[in-house]
Amino acid sequence: MRKWLPLVAVCLGTFMLLVDVTIVTVALPDMARSLHTTFADLQWVMDVYALVLAALLLAAGSLGDRAGHRRLYTGGLVVFAAASLACGLATDPGELIAFRAVQGVGGAAMLATTVALISHLYSGRDRGTAFGVWGAVNGAAAAAGPIMGGLLTQHLDWRWIFFVNLPISVAAVAMTLRYVGESRGERRGRLDLTGLLTFTAAAGLATYALIKGNDYGWSSSRTLGTFAVAGVALIAFVVAELRSQAPLLDLGLFRRGTFTGVMIGALMLSGAAFSYLAYESLWLQSVLNMGPVTAGLCFLPMSVAAFFTAAQSGKLEGRIPPRLPIGVGLLLIAGGAAAQSVVGAGSDWVVLVPGLLVTGVGVGLSTPMLVSTAVSAVGYQRAGMASGAVNTARQLGNALGIAVLGVLFHSGLSSSAHDAGIGGLTDRLASGQSGMVLAQTAPEQRAVLDHLVHAAFASGLRSAMLGATVAGVVGGLAVLLLVRRPAAVAGAAGAAAPLNPAAQVVAVDA
Repeated sequence: MRKWLPLVAVCLGTFMLLVDVTIVTVALPDMARSLHTTFADLQWVMDVYALVLAALLLAAGSLGDRAGHRRLYTGGLVVFAAASLACGLATDPGELIAFRAVQGVGGAAMLATTVALISHLYSGRDRGTAFGVWGAVNGAAAAAGPIMGGLLTQHLDWRWIFFVNLPISVAAVAMTLRYVGESRGERRGRLDLTGLLTFTAAAGLATYALIKGNDYGWSSSRTLGTFAVAGVALIAFVVAELRSQAPLLDLGLFRRGTFTGVMIGALMLSGAAFSYLAYESLWLQSVLNMGPVTAGLCFLPMSVAAFFTAAQSGKLEGRIPPRLPIGVGLLLIAGGAAAQSVVGAGSDWVVLVPGLLVTGVGVGLSTPMLVSTAVSAVGYQRAGMASGAVNTARQLGNALGIAVLGVLFHSGLSSSAHDAGIGGLTDRLASGQSGMVLAQTAPEQRAVLDHLVHAAFASGLRSAMLGATVAGVVGGLAVLLLVRRPAAVAGAAGAAAPLNPAAQVVAVDA
């Protein structure tokens, strides 16, 4: 059993960082009441973690190859633990958002090194077993996030969704230092700091403009100027990568249709499947008056369906063209989002279940082959870059999805509220304060206002689901049209094999 202790150390950190992607979802209403947040604040609490993960994954992988995977993983654990403590002690939204960003730094260091560590620690049949366990941990994290968040928030306090990371981090650091050996990659040359900075600026500014557009006005010089600077930063990133001798991402890979199709699919998947869950959580708790635990359990059908479908669909690799499970899975995700758009003023949580199940099946079907297909398209020599790029696209898709679907949700809610004559309440409703608004309303007017609030939220959710549907369709069609080469190509070289099991399971990580 001693040989599996290094795997336990790696899996502890993996579980923790992936749980923190979704654990905040059901705690948002309590955060809003405690810290008096705005709707934009809630978006940033969710978004900044995924955004920093996306921005730093490629750079962290490159740094781990140079400095040592164990060293970077351990450093990431320490940073993550310190940031978690600071998040739990935050006294205002600005502090919480800032320390969530620092959590993302630690999370990127851990996520970028786990595959390399497992590949170094195990070989042969043990390696396959190790990646299988690691994949199960990924799936468990996706399922456990909302439920853990609900239990901790309802029975302790929302701050405990961060404090719970401390003992896990201590155990992971101690086990890593004792049982995990050091390993390094073969990258040479300087770290591409220019690429890192320009990519981070482009993604961060675009997300900022999307989140703050409602406050500043979409045609304001501030919003348009921020989008323009984001565009300039993106152009600068492209120029930097084309000129760099050791780029974070070789843009020449996009000449291959399969790689491009997989990247579009990965970008759209997280936004279409997961980014709306926060807005559904606000509806379940602040409008339907559910507790955090019950709200978390409402999302369980999707997590369970994704977990079991992924376990089966991974067996399809090499038997059918990868574009079919990936593309059809994305279209199922779109169908699941469309099915949830039937929510109305009189709906309860049951209306979401069919769509969540369909979405879960789509997630489980599409994700197992994403990374392995990208690796197959570019060859094993670029396996690390390809897998990092796909995971970056997934996290970036989640960050942008939260922002874009948030715009649509707020717009739909605001339009309905204004039509009903309660437009002045839009921001309070969107930030999870529906219960407080109703409590401050005269008893004789409460029933009427309650119906209007239900209708406004339903309108917002329908708008968000429409956006998720479009994202799923775009991703699915891109994969079906562009992905052509079989997934087995990379396996012939042998060196890519250690990454393939991981490719099948970096999947169900919301």
